[in-house]
Amino acid sequence: MKLHRNVGTIVLACAFLATAPPALAQSADEKAAMDAMMKATEPGAEHKGLELLAGSWTTVTKAWLGPGDPLVTKGKAKYTPIFGGRYVKQDYQGEFLGRPFEGTGLTGYDKGHKTYVSTWADSMSTDVIRMTGGYDDATKTYTFDGTFADPMSGEEKPSHMSIRVVSANEHVLEWFDKMPDGKWVKIMEITYTRA
Repeated sequence: MKLHRNVGTIVLACAFLATAPPALAQSADEKAAMDAMMKATEPGAEHKGLELLAGSWTTVTKAWLGPGDPLVTKGKAKYTPIFGGRYVKQDYQGEFLGRPFEGTGLTGYDKGHKTYVSTWADSMSTDVIRMTGGYDDATKTYTFDGTFADPMSGEEKPSHMSIRVVSANEHVLEWFDKMPDGKWVKIMEITYTRA
């Protein structure tokens, strides 16, 4: 039996084999392969670590729109574990430049590619940002890199994000933009405090 990476195919194969007549029952090798595949899709220690983010939070956002002092706004966020703990979903509400702002993100760990994954979509963009990264246990920091479509030029721009876990009741997200000279500049910082 050839293993497929397509989850839909896996689910259909499992359903078929579970209801198959005795003549089509799995061999011992097929059952071992199926058991190994199912184990590989179960949440692991990396997913358990992300559960620390679960709950309701108040936020203070600092955004640097140029040189000088940042724009400071307040908001709230809720992280919810979904799909059996495979991801944490963030729902964020606040304001930006005097307008209501809301966004949704997913963060998880891809066991197949051995990397953390994150997506973000919000009410001020039509782009879905996709990022991958790692975790440094010494600093309790998740780091992510990806690209997004620059709304002015339409060209892909690199982006960098970090989430530093200060404690069970506080974490800090920082977002960096790459300047034309190649230097990374922090353009946003959000401090999350457990509500």
